[in-house]
Amino acid sequence: MAVEPHEVGAPSPAAPHRALTAHEDRVPPHDLDAEVSVLGSMLLSRDAIAEVSEFIGADDFYRGAHRTVFEAARALYDRGEPADAVTVADELSRRGRLEDVGGRVALADILGRVSTPANAPYYARIVAGRALRRRLIDVGTTITRLGFSDDVPPEDAVDSSEALVFRVAQQGRLSELVSMKDLLNETFEQIERLHEQDSAITGLPTGFADFDELTAGLQPSNLVILAARPAMGKSTLVTNMATNVAVEQRRPVVLFSLEMSRMELVMRILAGQARVDSDRLRTGRLRDPDWPKLSQAIGRLAEAPLFIDDTPGINLMEIRSRCRRLKQRHGLDLVILDYLQLMESHRRVDSRVQEVAELSRGLKVLAKELDLPVIALSQLNRKPEDRTDRRPQLSDLRESGCLTADTRVLRCDTDAEVTLGAMLESGDRDVPVWTVDRHLRLVPATMSHVFPSGVKPVFRLALASGQEVKASANHPFLTVDGWRRLDELEVGGRVGVPHRPGASAVRWEPVERVDALGPEPVFDATVDGTHNFVANGTIVHNSIEQDADIVSFIYRDEVYNPDSDSAGEAELIVAKHRNGPLRTVRLAFIGNHSRFANMARGMGPGPA
Repeated sequence: MAVEPHEVGAPSPAAPHRALTAHEDRVPPHDLDAEVSVLGSMLLSRDAIAEVSEFIGADDFYRGAHRTVFEAARALYDRGEPADAVTVADELSRRGRLEDVGGRVALADILGRVSTPANAPYYARIVAGRALRRRLIDVGTTITRLGFSDDVPPEDAVDSSEALVFRVAQQGRLSELVSMKDLLNETFEQIERLHEQDSAITGLPTGFADFDELTAGLQPSNLVILAARPAMGKSTLVTNMATNVAVEQRRPVVLFSLEMSRMELVMRILAGQARVDSDRLRTGRLRDPDWPKLSQAIGRLAEAPLFIDDTPGINLMEIRSRCRRLKQRHGLDLVILDYLQLMESHRRVDSRVQEVAELSRGLKVLAKELDLPVIALSQLNRKPEDRTDRRPQLSDLRESGCLTADTRVLRCDTDAEVTLGAMLESGDRDVPVWTVDRHLRLVPATMSHVFPSGVKPVFRLALASGQEVKASANHPFLTVDGWRRLDELEVGGRVGVPHRPGASAVRWEPVERVDALGPEPVFDATVDGTHNFVANGTIVHNSIEQDADIVSFIYRDEVYNPDSDSAGEAELIVAKHRNGPLRTVRLAFIGNHSRFANMARGMGPGPA
């Protein structure tokens, strides 16, 4: 029988809160003797300073005076000066902190309590361990508050809690400020390492030489969107990348497949690795020469740190949770998601446009949090098939549409308006603008840049209050029912407009009419975080690909033209590259082996 809360031994609803209160008076974990031993070792030996600095920083010390001494000793060490009781005392005196630590007597006492610096790393590990426990307690308190807060949705509370614990497990510093000096030192060391490596590939190589040369490899914290129409081979390309990273480089990779089952993926991976016909492999009609190749491929793959998750209906929060655990247990260097439109947000949203934008933003956050590249596949709309040149464009990926050059954007620093055309012509970047958050509050944001989107049929949306805005048919506007495309708006429907510049709410204006104007050059803009801005007095959405650092498209002409001169070839079109040039990379496509390969320059397809 279930125990009711009022029965003996059962916790009351307030018990967790009372338990927290009962622990508040307890002294946080610390070891002052270990802290003193660390500082004494540092005063005795320059090498000890370098050794303990690998394990601890100033914030790891429990006693404030000990933090102050550590900072002074480190400052002297960083300047290449001696760090002993005399010089540290002089440094503290110069900073006006000598008396705060107890004066020269206190430094002499610290020095006198350590006979040898040989055990400095051991003492430092003790200090680091106690500091880690204190951070865990702090995080536990924060998690408890999240649990009691009615203002935070339960799913968000779980995700935030898991992220906090992950940071503690990684021994990261919460809210840490880094000086430019430290950043420059770290950057210079990285430049030296790259110089010694003498390689143009600074990130994670994909195995496709021209793409790696263009991007310098997949960079940590980057979100890469790879999009294509069906049958172009986007799943094949990322499985090739995944196996190259996991098999050739022994770097852990996780592939979330929302479209194919894990067995289908394994069959495709085996065909590519063994260079065996994929149809023969799926049907089991293998020939004698196939078996040795298949056996060797299985041996290579069995040792590879490649993980596959084909959970149906998995959402963003679950993906982030599994990636954190995987990185803690096995390490993780690459995350692949197949594909974006099949993924679900863990929270309720008003429209698919808003949901896809939120997913894109969440994947970028995941890439930054775990400090690794994330590749997300995306399905393109049918628009390429309506053009003579069916190669994909950025506008085919966006679900947000475009605006005309004379569209006026409301700045939040001056409350003045500036047109998209003027911003493009002047090259203005990082313009402060008004935007709407998820609670329908007007808040400041940054429009990073404006870019052209070609020529498209344009329509004029006129509101009862007199506001007018010209946009393509698929451009979303904020309505009482969430984000809706212009071609979904009806006369009398209500569209969001700012109540007044800088206000904390929106009001709703009826749609008076929608008029077709014909083709015009159109543009879009990138607004970080909220993905929307105020244009001509209305609230409009912007592009979903803005979170991506790289956007690439796969195009194979033979899919549309069986007699194409480019049969057996593929184009990997890099249409957006935040930190580098744009270019089209040519690859060989070997469909019966489920793989792409490098094009040997001047010699046709070469091995991947």
